[in-house]
Amino acid sequence: MPEPRRAPAREVAIVAFGQSDHVRDSAETSEVEMLMPVLHDVLAQTGLKARDIGFTCSGSSDYLAGRAFSFTMALDGVGAWPPISESHVEMDGAWALYEAWVKLLTGEAETALVYAYGKSSPGDVREVLTRQLDPYYLAPLWPDSVALAALQARALIDANLTDERELAGIAARSRTAAAANPHAQLRGAVPAGDHVVAPLRTGDCPPVGDGAAAVVLAAGDTARRLCDRPAWIRGLDHRIEAHSLGVRDLTDSPSTRLAAERAGVFERPVDTAELHAPFTSQEVVLRRALKLDAPGSTVRINPSGGALAANPVMAAGLLRLGEAAARIQRGESDRALAHATAGPCLQQNLVALLEGDAR
Repeated sequence: MPEPRRAPAREVAIVAFGQSDHVRDSAETSEVEMLMPVLHDVLAQTGLKARDIGFTCSGSSDYLAGRAFSFTMALDGVGAWPPISESHVEMDGAWALYEAWVKLLTGEAETALVYAYGKSSPGDVREVLTRQLDPYYLAPLWPDSVALAALQARALIDANLTDERELAGIAARSRTAAAANPHAQLRGAVPAGDHVVAPLRTGDCPPVGDGAAAVVLAAGDTARRLCDRPAWIRGLDHRIEAHSLGVRDLTDSPSTRLAAERAGVFERPVDTAELHAPFTSQEVVLRRALKLDAPGSTVRINPSGGALAANPVMAAGLLRLGEAAARIQRGESDRALAHATAGPCLQQNLVALLEGDAR
């Protein structure tokens, strides 16, 4: 028998969310210059000053930046003097949010600032991401992220779980939804295009681009004071698949399913799902793992356009949490699921359950 889920001992919510305009190339701005307006935005939404933040946590990648300890430059922009309580994860900002959430649950802070950024334009992001692979069997072969996603798509098609027509429909729906998102890199219908790596076409793959995102977390009455309708984090969990692709069933995502179960997603239906699915085929896997394909389901999937419309590496997962929270704050959602992933073929998965107060 699975252990019954325990609700968090302390209420913690997302009270502010901001993001940059995601672009193909931000050569004229540094990471700090790209990030600072976003940080100013989320602080202004709450009326907080940098000195009022109890904990700061960021997510980025030195591999993407091409230099060691690159996050310290961004931290200088945040303001690390007088000394602040701060941490950094070499992961998508969704995992930085997880660390900050735990910090607030322990009572060590009342507020937290979480931010993430990524600039993929200076290098070849497909080659950079090969460094995530196991160093003995896969990395020496240099299979890039698109080729591995194509293997996953082919496995789904061979198992009769999808076809190229359905994948094209996912791309069209996502990028049409992004027409209402002023920050998206790709907005409106995008042609399917030619095969990049069969069976994936241009439209099945995420754009390469630069961007940043930030959220402010707050606990209990502090959250209610800072936000008219906080997006309460009712559950948050992350799990990981085996590192070796050869021992995994690429048509399924047990780690996503388990994380969702531990977060409480399956206790009753959600009305919104922001899925971090950089490739159309990965949305198929996630929908099945999260039971979003149930007959009669009315859940809205990626109303922001998702990662197919803007995929700043290291910030795209935090964007999913922020977008879901923003819909709750605007009154467009009452119970939302947010998902973030890292690694090849959905290797690592984080699932959050967000709820607004009853109206």
